[in-house]
Amino acid sequence: MLAPLDSDLMRSFLAVADTGSVTHAAARLFRTQSAVSLQIKRLEESLGQPLFERQARGVTLTPRGKQLLPYARRVVQTLDEAAIALREKTLVGPVRVGIPDEYSGTVLPRALAAFDARHEGVQVSVRVDHSEALLEALDNDLIDMAVIYDWAYVQEGEVLAVDPTVWATSIHHEQHLRQPVPVAVYFKSDWSRDYAEQSLNRQGINWRTAWTCDMAGGFRVATANGMAIAPLSRSTIPEGCRELTSADGYSLIDSARVVLRRNPRGGSQALDGMASLLREAFATLAAPVID
Repeated sequence: MLAPLDSDLMRSFLAVADTGSVTHAAARLFRTQSAVSLQIKRLEESLGQPLFERQARGVTLTPRGKQLLPYARRVVQTLDEAAIALREKTLVGPVRVGIPDEYSGTVLPRALAAFDARHEGVQVSVRVDHSEALLEALDNDLIDMAVIYDWAYVQEGEVLAVDPTVWATSIHHEQHLRQPVPVAVYFKSDWSRDYAEQSLNRQGINWRTAWTCDMAGGFRVATANGMAIAPLSRSTIPEGCRELTSADGYSLIDSARVVLRRNPRGGSQALDGMASLLREAFATLAAPVID
């Protein structure tokens, strides 16, 4: 019967494999070099074969070491996830969160689903709408918090990211090269008129309305399928599409802030947990400004 693999030995193995050095692995693990070397030796003896080739400068994985690597990562990741889950405080209560349609098909659904699965005692409900409608829902106590766009830099709240609105085109269809340029616009929107359409006019671009809808998800469909160029938040440009930059004759439409607003009438650990999740979701979402 094979002896079980010790998780502590797996951590030492991963540290050496990632750094390529027992010395550097020891520093990462806050252990002595001799202690890490001993653990690697124990692991190799347990498996009956070498996992590293010793070289003049550091070590490299043997074929067996390479075979073990993905298993070791999975074991350590599972243990870390279990430790986090068990140490978290149990959250209970309803959480009503509003999000813009721009993010309803990207990172937020996965993040919200993960929160819902992790905290079974929390009843998560999501409202997808425009920023103005979400602010009204907050005022009417219909939701507990909302992620909104602030393109005029007037809204109070916690700034989660800066995610500029840009013109996007399909890489394959290149709608921006047509004359007049087919454009997707909102049905009735002051922002669309004052920002998106004005940016085209300022650049002297000959354009026509080719697609109208009320939600950003429809813009992503129009762009990806070659119907029109569309104003999209940079982080939400769909696969197979790209941003139109100054090299193409287009400028930024806005430099919108993504802001988290909370309902002052409510407060709970569940709401704090959701706010933390939204903060993490947007931490690396927005790309650097390019123009």
